[in-house]
Amino acid sequence: MTAYSPEQTRLMANAIRALSMDAVQKANSGHPGLPMGAADVATVLFTQFLKFDAAEPNWPDRDRFILSAGHGSMLIYSLLHLLGYSGMTLEDLKNFRQLGAKTAGHPEFGHAPGIETTTGPLGQGIGNAVGFAIAERHLNAVFGDGLVNHKTYVLAGDGCLMEGISQEAISLAGHLKLRNLIVLWDDNGISIDGKIAMTDSTNQLARFAASGWTVSACDGHNPGEIAAALSAAQSADRPVLIACKTVIGFGAPTKAGTAGCHGSPLGPDEIAGARKALGWIHEPFIIPNDLMDAWRKAGARGAEARSAWSARLAASPHRAEFERRTKGTLPASFDAALTAYKQELAKAPPTLATRNASQNTLDVINAALPDTVGGSADLTGSNNTKSKELKAFTAADYGGRYIYYGIREHGMAAAMNGMALHGGVIPYGGTFLVFTDYCRPSIRLSALMGQRVIYVMTHDSIGLGEDGPTHQPVEHLAALRVIPNLAVYRPCDAIETAECWELALRDETRPSVLALTRQKLKPARLSWSADNLCGLGAYEIAPAAGKSQVVIFASGSEVEIALSAKTSLDAAGRPARVVSVPSMERFAQQDSAYQARILGHETIRIAIEAGVRQGWDRFIGADGHFIGMTDFGASGPAELLYKHFGITPEAAVKAAV
Repeated sequence: MTAYSPEQTRLMANAIRALSMDAVQKANSGHPGLPMGAADVATVLFTQFLKFDAAEPNWPDRDRFILSAGHGSMLIYSLLHLLGYSGMTLEDLKNFRQLGAKTAGHPEFGHAPGIETTTGPLGQGIGNAVGFAIAERHLNAVFGDGLVNHKTYVLAGDGCLMEGISQEAISLAGHLKLRNLIVLWDDNGISIDGKIAMTDSTNQLARFAASGWTVSACDGHNPGEIAAALSAAQSADRPVLIACKTVIGFGAPTKAGTAGCHGSPLGPDEIAGARKALGWIHEPFIIPNDLMDAWRKAGARGAEARSAWSARLAASPHRAEFERRTKGTLPASFDAALTAYKQELAKAPPTLATRNASQNTLDVINAALPDTVGGSADLTGSNNTKSKELKAFTAADYGGRYIYYGIREHGMAAAMNGMALHGGVIPYGGTFLVFTDYCRPSIRLSALMGQRVIYVMTHDSIGLGEDGPTHQPVEHLAALRVIPNLAVYRPCDAIETAECWELALRDETRPSVLALTRQKLKPARLSWSADNLCGLGAYEIAPAAGKSQVVIFASGSEVEIALSAKTSLDAAGRPARVVSVPSMERFAQQDSAYQARILGHETIRIAIEAGVRQGWDRFIGADGHFIGMTDFGASGPAELLYKHFGITPEAAVKAAV
């Protein structure tokens, strides 16, 4: 650990302050207060404690730094530039918040090395960090200290701690005793509206302690106190909160300590005053050579540790498996196991709820794919997400692959994002489809970041029955389908369920939602296909006998209704064909010729789904017949509800007359 004098630390921190206020001022937009206030904390962390190598930013055993308070993005951009990350130049800082720049208003994963996750929605960074820490502990249990032993550091603000997701995250982390997780609270007491005291009086140290964390406090502008607190945190046996008391906008002569520097440029006069107060005599964006050299040395100080780790990896008998899992590729055993399972299903298609079909598929997947880490938000027995061989992931056994998340849907989803971002694991987790409302901010970020996270959402319609409209999703499929880069799957039987799982696992660049039934469904796919037909998004599951006069599109449980309607129409001399639509997103990816062939030219076009109409007009047109929901559901047995709301084969036959 390199020791820096308080004066050298102050000067290095002032480089962060200067770059931050200059970039915000040039953009005439941004948040200078946090990076100016947290600069001392960040300097001590990056120069003395964080394990990383700027020359190899994706080193698997690096410590992770997450700026949960993403509005203070110039903090991380300044750090990356000063430390010598090749992906963050001075020009990038000068282009802060400009179109096409790496330096977006809030840090975005994939824009530049060193940005571990997309933050901005407050509290998400803390939620992600719990997932990072879970993945680290699990891989440590699998591969040992020699290959995996690193920490996750989070810089969080008051807003992160006030958002409700933070309680879900910290209580789970405390329960699991995730000792390599350290949260640095930028305790500046200011939000956009003014002093935090106007809106909150929570004793955060007591709150974290009650959730099972080790807590401490320090002067966030005293390098010695910051270093002492971080040093003590290194050996903690549980997650750590360090409350760093800071002054927002530190150095600004009239705006420091006020909301005036939270989300607006300081202005030329205030910046001139800050330069004078900080003793910073340099022009905008100019860093003197001695300070730049000190920062670059800090960026390279992890090279020796990384080299030693690389030697351990090269000598490890687990090297091939570690590298496969780090890259996120699936093993050959997965292909063979799933193909054999689908062949078995084709020989004897079962009558099953698709949630049960999903569990049967997971029995195969989890045995063949050690990367998967599953879980449920207190609905394991309903979501059917725990396959028979999975052990629980607990504070006593991090080698387990099943997480009991408790009633923490939002925290679960955010943690799964962190797990996927960390790498080495493929997370999936379940709740009811209606509770995607609680998960939606995290699902959206999964899609924005392009992460392979699989959301197992059961009880997907009024078919769940007696729990009633509070639990019956009506608008949720449509709401999910409008999220860019999200694949929504609604399989109609066991074979389609297996195929949708396969697609979700193979898709490395976007998340997936599997919408699954509570009620049993008859098999709809009755013949073997070596091709994954669900991969087409929509396909003809039942062709017409002769020239088709009617086409019926349906998804999930309503494919059974469509097939029954087809039987009646065929008998009445109105040949019909049925198209199963397990994924509208996949269908949109097909070429125009295939889409035209599946959509057909029938004048009578019907869609059936126990949800709202939005999204179906691309199949049936504005004049097509939609059989589904126009209101909330009701409490009652599933079979009676379908009749009550008119989602029946008879309704489809009537529409075709």
